[in-house]
Amino acid sequence: MNQFGGDWTKHKINILVEYAHAYMTIMNVHAAKYNWKLLYFDGFAGSGLIEKEGAYGKDVTVGAARRIVEMSDPRPFDTYYFVEKDPQNAILLSERTKDSFPTKNIEVKQSDCNDELRNLASFLNSVNGKKHKVLAYIDPCGMQLEWNSLQILKNLSVDLWILVPTGMGVNRLLVNDGNISDAWLDKLSTFLGMTHQEIKDYFYKSKTLNTLFGEETITYKEEDAINKSALLYRERLQDIFKKVTEPFILKTPNNAILYHFFMASNNDSAINIANSVIKKYSKLSF
Repeated sequence: MNQFGGDWTKHKINILVEYAHAYMTIMNVHAAKYNWKLLYFDGFAGSGLIEKEGAYGKDVTVGAARRIVEMSDPRPFDTYYFVEKDPQNAILLSERTKDSFPTKNIEVKQSDCNDELRNLASFLNSVNGKKHKVLAYIDPCGMQLEWNSLQILKNLSVDLWILVPTGMGVNRLLVNDGNISDAWLDKLSTFLGMTHQEIKDYFYKSKTLNTLFGEETITYKEEDAINKSALLYRERLQDIFKKVTEPFILKTPNNAILYHFFMASNNDSAINIANSVIKKYSKLSF
């Protein structure tokens, strides 16, 4: 089982599932009319179950992959494509989805999400792929997703839910004095799709102080870098998709921000529905 999660994990999955129900209700009519095929893509699908140690023992949450496969009303997806890099989790996920629902068209791919997003884009640009509409869910625990993997989805028929590790990832690499190692800058650059200098210019400021030894220039991190990184990522997503929702913010019990959860789409109605669901669950989180 995946060793992760909390109440916010359950909210996040519920948001996805509630949106998927609305998505399938609309697509149930349009798919028949236009002969569309509906594909669900999960880039970090896990084992199918999420386990968390609690005060009264283990709390087990059914993962997003299993929840989506269980959906049959108003209709199932035509294809489910689950990506999981960990071999053992991939085996468990296959047992909990593909083996448990033999009548559904389910593929579990033990692979890297970045590679499979490129394969997805290539497929959607093919003659057969142009008939497909995709609901995608990208839910990494860290900064494994590369910006270049998202860019290739531009102008494709994809509604994308994406978890952005603003507190758990980006902010942890942004050291206060600006002396970021090249390795960390490389990681931020790959994740954000920005140059080293662009990252420094966005997150840091400099000021000159008069000291006993003359003028000294110091560099310091911008205040509220976590929310600033969320705003940046949202703006970057809007270079790929026409619209991006407001975020669902995932926090610890101590109110520390871990992640921002967005949905991006080229469809106004999809964004409106997603924002409505996010607003509902954001109220439950306070």
